[in-house]
Amino acid sequence: MAQGEGLSGRRGAAREIVVAGGGLPGLALALALRQALGETVRVTVCDPAFGRADAPRDLRAYAVAAAARRMLERLGVWDAVAGGAQPIREMVVTDSRLADPVRPTFLTFGGEVEPGEPFAHMVEGGGLLAALRDAAAAAGAVLEPSPVLAAAPEAGAITARLPGGRQIRADLVVAADGGRSRLREAAGIGWVGWSYPQSGIVATVAHERDHEGRAIEHFLPSGPFAVLPLPPGGPLGHRSSIVWTERQADVPALIGGGPEEALAEVERRFGLALGRIALESPLRAYPLSFGIARRFGAKRLLLLGDAAHVIHPIAGQGLNLGLRSAAALAEALADTMRLGLDPGGPEALETYERSRRFDTLAMGAATDGLNRLFSNDALPVRLARDLGLGLVDRMPGLKRLFIREAAGLRGRQPRLMRGEAL
Repeated sequence: MAQGEGLSGRRGAAREIVVAGGGLPGLALALALRQALGETVRVTVCDPAFGRADAPRDLRAYAVAAAARRMLERLGVWDAVAGGAQPIREMVVTDSRLADPVRPTFLTFGGEVEPGEPFAHMVEGGGLLAALRDAAAAAGAVLEPSPVLAAAPEAGAITARLPGGRQIRADLVVAADGGRSRLREAAGIGWVGWSYPQSGIVATVAHERDHEGRAIEHFLPSGPFAVLPLPPGGPLGHRSSIVWTERQADVPALIGGGPEEALAEVERRFGLALGRIALESPLRAYPLSFGIARRFGAKRLLLLGDAAHVIHPIAGQGLNLGLRSAAALAEALADTMRLGLDPGGPEALETYERSRRFDTLAMGAATDGLNRLFSNDALPVRLARDLGLGLVDRMPGLKRLFIREAAGLRGRQPRLMRGEAL
């Protein structure tokens, strides 16, 4: 698409879709649509970060489930990040208080869903974002370094308004502009949610001993402390990512001191099993919340990623839920356009809403329930949950069910997540 004044026009019979937000789900959607439909669809992804050479790199690491990895393979992106991906070969769950001298293991999961296929890989966010951005551009998506300020539906189209009076007249706008989506609010789409009295703290930790691909979830009274394996490297030879949930009121005292004090707090929770540790990145905290849109769309506007749903990170499923929604939306739009129907019409919205509503509600309820269950130090609750974990550990069939759920392989999958073309 031409820039400047040319943003306002549509040429020929090609459909026009604008994606507001250049995060992982938005870029995955743009790439999938261009690969599936080619020149019959023009996709513009709008994000001011595209124009900032000094934009901060995403230092987070994500657990990419097996279904999401199959999607990235089908999109041709996985090879670009596979060399820096760490397979999770085992999952260990403990439940204790911080001062307990021993952390008993209540549950362990093997890491494979199929022979030779781990249920998840740890992938650093900056590399994955760059790979998706490059692939989307190579497929012909336009990366516009501007935000979408507003989206005004009209008869047969919707106008995305950009800074400087520029605009794009499109068939559909996809709001992938985050949990505080201005486009969702402007469209009058309701939001049901709440804030947790917790913050998530993330960092990369260097350590002396090899983690051997083992992920550990320590359930502590203030919230889970997850140790997630990363590829070798760093000052001590080995690295892990931590995702630490803590009471919000306690966060300033825990991470607000100097580097030595911060390291001491991490060490109390990380333990000594992997030898001496060091902080490879500073501790960064962010508030935690739950939320889901009452509808996933309005007239010629669809919601994607955090604009549609925000969940607790306890199960590491936020990115996978966003990519699953991107796969489902790409499928709904591709099928609609192949039938010669309008991608901004009610058919695509209904198909997308029907495919994602129950799954999103179920995942949100599961993560909220797990957080409330395990961020609780009441003795009867601790005894009941530890008994439950122990029983699950003795039931191989149920463990296989849970690991396939974590891998995103249960229920009906969008075609991309089955590794199939759109």
